[in-house]
Amino acid sequence: MAAAAPTATRSAKQKEIQGLLLERYEIGKLLGHGTFAKVYQAKNVKTGENVAIKVIDKEKILKIGLIGHIKREISILRRVRHPNIVHLFEVMATKSKIFFVMEYVEGGELFNKVAKGRLKEEVARKYFQQLISAVAFCHARGVYHRDLKPENILLDEDGNLKVSDFGLSAISEQIKQDGLFHTFCGTPAYVAPEVLARKGYNAAKVDIWSCGVILFVLMAGHLPFHDQNIMAMYKKIYKGEFRCPRWFTPELIRLLTRLLDTNPETRITIPEIMNNKWFKRGFKHVKFYIEDDKLCSVNDDENDDVESLSDQSLSESESELETRRRFSSLPRPASLNAFDIISFSRGFDLSGLFEEGSDEARFVSGAPVSNIISKLEEIAKVVSFSVRKKDCRVSLEGSREGVKGPLTIAAEIFELTPSLRVVEVKKKGGDRVEYEEFFNRELKPGLQSLALGNVADSSYLPSDTE
Repeated sequence: MAAAAPTATRSAKQKEIQGLLLERYEIGKLLGHGTFAKVYQAKNVKTGENVAIKVIDKEKILKIGLIGHIKREISILRRVRHPNIVHLFEVMATKSKIFFVMEYVEGGELFNKVAKGRLKEEVARKYFQQLISAVAFCHARGVYHRDLKPENILLDEDGNLKVSDFGLSAISEQIKQDGLFHTFCGTPAYVAPEVLARKGYNAAKVDIWSCGVILFVLMAGHLPFHDQNIMAMYKKIYKGEFRCPRWFTPELIRLLTRLLDTNPETRITIPEIMNNKWFKRGFKHVKFYIEDDKLCSVNDDENDDVESLSDQSLSESESELETRRRFSSLPRPASLNAFDIISFSRGFDLSGLFEEGSDEARFVSGAPVSNIISKLEEIAKVVSFSVRKKDCRVSLEGSREGVKGPLTIAAEIFELTPSLRVVEVKKKGGDRVEYEEFFNRELKPGLQSLALGNVADSSYLPSDTE
């Protein structure tokens, strides 16, 4: 009887996993497993979308005090949403398990591709460009991976790279008083010499070293530092001893020498990498935006919908023609019904903007939709924001990278009556403090003239008969 108890417990736990997942996800094959987790392929039963589900044993991580580690990984994955980073969709939990529902990347590990032999230079360059784009994005948000290697890099069905496994990642908030990290972590063959020295290290520089090792592996088909004896390998890493194969071009050798510089102070930086002649060949910056909590890529053929307002130079007559052309086919804004108005009612102020200090504001205007959109474009031009338009929705997107990404503001226009519009403005992305500064300095003063009671043309106002 005593022997049956563990079996019953295991069976109950298995039912718990299946019950939770089968309500929303159809579980497929096991993709991989580690000490604390297993990863399964699954399908969302509502959408048909393939996902990967990481199942973590809560009891095991509680025993060794890793629950804070898991919480940090969740926070990091929500902070770094980028086309070249595996996307976390949601996190679920039961009494015994934690479930990460993540993007399923069909192409498998980059390691499997390299294991078959070295890659062609143009293919290796494309992967390296995407890797640096992802790493730069992470660093701009104060996130450092600390375990970059081909096993932690996946390829999708289109051959695009996706960085995964942020389990050993750190964030800038963890930096000690000396401005350095001190945790020894990483995979031996990819670890930077300053980590081996155990004297504190700059995590951004450590990631750059690992990128250098990855680039060497992609181009050579083998590691730059290798030895059967791990201490002998560490000595080679510490001294920076490596030999480039004969097929490496002088340009590539110079770049690798800078990437694998044993002195972190003189090691190449991300901006220098992006300005490197070998790196820049065929490089295109990744353009994307987040809408309705989804990552949307911007392709070159979508440029008609996105305007960079920093270099417009139309003459006055051309500008008038362009304005008429752009607004002649604008659809009518969505009408607000009684329920919408009630939902807007908290603090609703017909005289102008309200709820200062929050992430959203609304005001009522008698101005035409085209005037409201023109005013938003005018504000964007002053601060060199780009503008994205779709029907009666306008998105203003900053170019400056902050810890929480570029500042992105959405404005949507609704119809209250045939001659009145409600304009709703909200922060979609970026730092709260930066948004409040922009709101008070540029957005509110710029839109104030359109708010009801400030509109110059009385024909915009409703008549008594309406």
